[in-house]
Amino acid sequence: MSLGVPDFEYLRDFVRSHTAIVLDSGKEYLAEARLTPLLREAGCSSLPELLALLRGQQFGGLHRKVLDAMTNNETWFFRDVNPFTALSKLVIPNLLERRAADQSISIWSAGCSTGQEPFSIAMLIRENFHLSNWTFSILATDFSRTALERAQSGLYRQLEVNRGLPANLLAGYFHREGLCWRLRPDIMAMVTFSLLNLAEPWGAAVPAIDIVFLRNVLIYFDISTRKAILERVRRVLRPDGYLFLGGAETTLNIDRNFQRTQSGNIVYYTVKDN
Repeated sequence: MSLGVPDFEYLRDFVRSHTAIVLDSGKEYLAEARLTPLLREAGCSSLPELLALLRGQQFGGLHRKVLDAMTNNETWFFRDVNPFTALSKLVIPNLLERRAADQSISIWSAGCSTGQEPFSIAMLIRENFHLSNWTFSILATDFSRTALERAQSGLYRQLEVNRGLPANLLAGYFHREGLCWRLRPDIMAMVTFSLLNLAEPWGAAVPAIDIVFLRNVLIYFDISTRKAILERVRRVLRPDGYLFLGGAETTLNIDRNFQRTQSGNIVYYTVKDN
């Protein structure tokens, strides 16, 4: 049985209140596709029955699984290429000069999903910067426990490694494990994963950061939530740090304290001098 208007409105309110993610009207088909796999696990025969179960229980494991299912975890290795080109050719070389005294660079992959983005960054660093005395710390956060568990396993299906991962990096940093591919432990060790809801106050969960990858995340929030997130990003981004957004995202008309810079196909943001 498909979702009626009252059930879909309840689901929209539920998702928005816990994640600030906005489900547009007319996306019933999306909710049905993502929630149907939960029916058997929840012992339900229909989606209305599943939502009735949510309504009748205190917030718990089933509610988290529904929220996880409604979170878009679409990603792939070296997604969109240009931000990674910017890292290797411009951003990290610049920071190597500025951080010579500390010999440390911190990177945050916000909304890291199943780990392809932070692991792409780790492989890029290993391939291009052979600096034994330097520390590259990569923080990867996401709202979805399920996505983080998959990321921390370092195990990817053939289809996943076929999406964006160059053959030489597959051969150099993965080994076959059954029908899947396992990432090398030394690359996995470069990334620290943590559960974080971007729409809620972060507290001390995010330290001072040199490079923020906040890509293809803001598009799922309303304007007020985007403003709040970008304001918090400014608090943790070092004054000479870099922010990368997705191709369909911008700070324009949302946070005027960011400066947009474009060089060819490379676009990044920095905090304006006050």
